[in-house]
Amino acid sequence: MAQLILNHLTKHFGGGRPAVSDVSLTVREGGFLALLGPSGCGKTTVLRMIAGFERPSDGSIDFGERRLSDASRSLPPERRNMAMVFQSYALWPHMTVAENVGYPLKVRGISGETWRKRVREALALVKLTDYAERRPAALSGGQRQRVALARCLVTSPDVVLLDEPLANLDQHLRKSMEETFRIFHERSGATMIYVTHDQAEAMALATDVAVMHEGRLMQMAPPAEIYARPEGAVVGRLIGRGSVLKLAVPEGAPRALEWSMLRAALGGIGEAGGGNGALRDVPVRDVLVRPEHVRRDGEGMAFRVISCVFEGERFALTLALPDGQVLKAYGDVAMKPGETARFVLSRGWRL
Repeated sequence: MAQLILNHLTKHFGGGRPAVSDVSLTVREGGFLALLGPSGCGKTTVLRMIAGFERPSDGSIDFGERRLSDASRSLPPERRNMAMVFQSYALWPHMTVAENVGYPLKVRGISGETWRKRVREALALVKLTDYAERRPAALSGGQRQRVALARCLVTSPDVVLLDEPLANLDQHLRKSMEETFRIFHERSGATMIYVTHDQAEAMALATDVAVMHEGRLMQMAPPAEIYARPEGAVVGRLIGRGSVLKLAVPEGAPRALEWSMLRAALGGIGEAGGGNGALRDVPVRDVLVRPEHVRRDGEGMAFRVISCVFEGERFALTLALPDGQVLKAYGDVAMKPGETARFVLSRGWRL
């Protein structure tokens, strides 16, 4: 096992900005990296370059001491000892579950009892032993995804690549499969790279999260760190459903802002008819406020409700500041659009 290193990785497909631009990161041995970002941000292109399906336009990919690819040459996918799980599962419909799982072994010339033993072990890990003789058409979406995982495990790969593997599953199955992925990672010991646009999946599964935007790597850190200390407005908005406000914050203010300072900054943009002249010359900065840190309070400041959506155990509110900026909040009672109510921002982070 070794570290996977992307060094100034760039990919052009011709015209416009590159799909991937100068991405450098190191995936630690046995780590679980989530590549997180919206559609079109370049995360799948990075995955395809790691797999060997695309050659970098610039930069390089190394696995330990071995160069996998650069702009001049690329090691074929079959020589990288990597396995990939696709969103579409990519199972052979005419083969049984056991035959699908064991197909990579067959390609490598492994047969007989060794083949049967390794297939049994892989199916046992994903709890599909009793389904060995069924065909994919007789399986649910979650079961097909577990077959695809078992097919990865059977070859003992160094790196497992997962391209939005839960996108086609319903919410209940997604949660169940998250646990399967965690067990798979623990038992296989493989380095895993997981592409997703769902920040909840990334935070729940990964040991490290790499946020991408418009082909660039914005930040890479463990989930708790990237949640507590997002770097810049793009990461702040994506992680934790945060709102990024333009507020007047004095020089030397701490990064973590409490209500008293936030109230002063909010007063600077005017609360229903007033402004704060004392803040006129204070620089305007990006301040991240997460919904869980906005609560209704009679001593707070007045905000207008734009929308209120019931999410089951709570209501998701969109609030308007006096200058038109928008703030996300949670509430325990329904509110009508256009209604005005007072809220306290208990905490915010200067970006």
